[in-house]
Amino acid sequence: MKTKLKTCAMAMAVSIFALPAVASESVKIGLPSWTGAQAIGHLLGEIVTSRIGGTVEYVPGNNATIFQAMDQGKGDIDVHPDVWLPNQQSFTDKYVDGAGTVTLSSNPYEGNQGFCVSNDFGTANNITDIADLGRPDVAALMDSDGNGKGEMWIGAPGWASANVNEVKTRDYGLLDFIEPIRAEESVKTARIKDSIAKGEGYAFYCYKPHAVWFMFDVKMLSEPTFDEAKYKMVQPSDDADWYENSYVATKDALKNVQIAWSNSLEGRSPAIAEFFANFSVTADDVSSLAFEVSANGVDPADAAKAWIAANSDRVDAMLGL
Repeated sequence: MKTKLKTCAMAMAVSIFALPAVASESVKIGLPSWTGAQAIGHLLGEIVTSRIGGTVEYVPGNNATIFQAMDQGKGDIDVHPDVWLPNQQSFTDKYVDGAGTVTLSSNPYEGNQGFCVSNDFGTANNITDIADLGRPDVAALMDSDGNGKGEMWIGAPGWASANVNEVKTRDYGLLDFIEPIRAEESVKTARIKDSIAKGEGYAFYCYKPHAVWFMFDVKMLSEPTFDEAKYKMVQPSDDADWYENSYVATKDALKNVQIAWSNSLEGRSPAIAEFFANFSVTADDVSSLAFEVSANGVDPADAAKAWIAANSDRVDAMLGL
C-alpha cells in the first residue's frame, strides 16, 4: 500500500512539473491604415510590452474585419485603437450595444472632420466654403488628369468616413464638377505636397487630430452647420443600397474617438483589459504622434517609446500605479 501511495505521489509530482509555465498576457492589436490609428495602436502595444510585460502582435485590418474578430472573441484581433463615432456607429451598435461582445472605452478625445485646401490655393481663388469647390473655375484648377472634373480625396478604401464623404459630394451638388477619389492616405499626403510645390489646386478630406496640420499650411472649409435632419447616413454593413438610401448635406458633428476591445480579453489577459479601460489620450497627443510618424519618418514603435518616456506619470496613472 505504501509503495502504491509513493508511486502515485511521484507520478503527481512529475505531472505537476511537466505542466507548461503560465503564459504571459498577450494581445493582438488591429491596425487600420490611417496614421492616427497606427500611432495609437503602437502606443498601446509599447505600454503592454514595456510596462505590463506582455506580448503583442499587430494585425492590419479595416473596421469591419477588426470588429468581426473582436466579436468572435478567439484572439485573432483583440482591440481597435481608433474608433470614430458616430462614423463607425453601425459597428458599435451591432457589437457593443447589440451582441455585447465588445467594450468601448469611456475616455474619448474630440475629433473634427471636414474638407481642406492649401491656404495659398484658397486665398488665391477665394475658396472658403465647400460650395466653392463647385465653381467651374475652381474645379478646372483641380483637374490634373484632364477629364473635366477636379479631383478630391474623400478617404481610403474601407473607411466609414469615405462613404459619408461620397454621399456628401453628391448631396452638396458637387458631382458635376468634382470626382471623389478613394486611395490610401499616403497617396493623399504625396498629392498635397506635390500640389503645393507646383502651385496646383487640390482638395481633400481632412480631420483633427492629424499630422497634416503640422506638415502643411492648410485650412478647413466651412460647411452648413450640423443638422441632424439633414444627416441620414446608412453604411454598407447595414444596407446594400446604402448610397441610394443615404442623405448627408451638413457638416459632421464633432466626434468622440476612443478604443474598443473584445470582452473575451478580460478572461485571457485581465491586466491588459484593465489597462485598456484606463487608457486616455488627448487630440494633441495623437496629432503629435502622427506628426512624428508622417512628417519626420519616425517608426511608430519608436514614436510610442519617446511619448511614454515623456509622459511616464500619465502612463503610471493608466496602469493604476
